[in-house]
Amino acid sequence: MATLKEFDFLQLFVGLIDDSKSGRRVKKDGNKIRPSTIEFYEVVYKELQAFVTKEVYNLRIRNVNRFTTRQMNAETRYWKRFYKRYSDYLYSQGCYDNYVGSHFKVIRTFFNYLKIEKGLFVGDFHKLFYVRTEDIPIVVLSTEQFQFLIHDEVFEESLPTKLKRCKDIMVFGGTVGLRYSDLMTLTKKNIETVYDTKYLKVRSKKTGTDTSIKLPEYACAIIHRYRGLKTLLPQVSLAQMNDNMKLLCELAGWTHEVGKLRSKRGVVKKVTDKGKPYRFCDLVSTHIMRRTSITTLLSLGMPESMVRKISGHAAGSKEFYKYVHYAQQFLDKETDMVFDKLAMKK
Repeated sequence: MATLKEFDFLQLFVGLIDDSKSGRRVKKDGNKIRPSTIEFYEVVYKELQAFVTKEVYNLRIRNVNRFTTRQMNAETRYWKRFYKRYSDYLYSQGCYDNYVGSHFKVIRTFFNYLKIEKGLFVGDFHKLFYVRTEDIPIVVLSTEQFQFLIHDEVFEESLPTKLKRCKDIMVFGGTVGLRYSDLMTLTKKNIETVYDTKYLKVRSKKTGTDTSIKLPEYACAIIHRYRGLKTLLPQVSLAQMNDNMKLLCELAGWTHEVGKLRSKRGVVKKVTDKGKPYRFCDLVSTHIMRRTSITTLLSLGMPESMVRKISGHAAGSKEFYKYVHYAQQFLDKETDMVFDKLAMKK
C-alpha cells in the first residue's frame, strides 16, 4: 500500500502566485505573467479560502506516484466531488458560467504548475474540471451614435466638465481601439508626426503588440485640448469612467431596453436590474470603446487583417471573431436596405 503523502492545497497555491510575481514563473514565450492575471490568481485564492472555511472542506493535494488502481479511483472521486462542491459554492454566490469557468481554468493552470514546474506527481485530475463559458452579446455604439458623440456641438455644450472629458476619452478610445489601461498611459511620446499627419504609436501592455494608427482631425483636436497635461488624455479611474459613461449615454437619450442574457450551468436566463429591464446606457462600460472601434472598422469595410493590425488580435483569435460576427449584423442590415430598394417595383 502506497503512503498517502499530502500537501496543503492553499499553501502550494500561494507558491503559484509568488513565483508569478517574482518572475520565476513565466509564460511559454518567456514573457512575464501579466499583473491582471496574477490579480485574478489572488481572487481565486481568496475564494478558495472562503470555500474551505464555509464548507469546512479538507482541500489537499496528494502525491499519486505508485498509487494502486483502487487509490486512483478514490482520488478521482475526491476531485469530482471538489468540482461539484466548489461549482455549487460559486453559483450560490450569484456567479455565472464565465466566472465559474475562469476559476477552474486557473485551478487547471495550478495543477500544471505543480506537475511541470514543481515536479510533483499530482495526477491529471484537473482534466475532469469542465471550464464553462457563455457567449455574451457585446454592447457597441452604432455608427450613428458614435458620429453623434464626435460632431454634435449642442450636446457637448450641455455637458458638465467631467462629462465633456468623458466624451473626449470615449471618442478617442472608440477611434484608436486601445484597451482602457493602455489609453490612460499615453503621452506625447506616443505621437509621431510625418509631414502634417499624426500617428499614434503604442505597444499593448496585454499582448506586447505594436500598433500605429493614423489619427483623424477630430482625434487630433482632442489631443490638442489637453496639451497642458503630462498624459495625452485626462486621467480618470476605471470605476469613475464607467459611471460617467453610463450617465453620458443616458443624457444622450440611449435608454432603450436591452435584453441581458446570462447562463448558469449552461442554462441561459434573462437577467434584470433589480427587477427592471436593462437599458442600453446601463450596460455601457470602458470596453465599449474598443468594441466600437473594431466593429466600426469592420462594418465600414476594412479587411479583417488590417483591423487586427490595429487591435492587436492574433489571426484566428476567438475574441476577435465575436467582433466579426457582430459587425456582420450591421453589414446585413445595410445589405437588406439595398436589396429592399432593388426589389421595389416602379
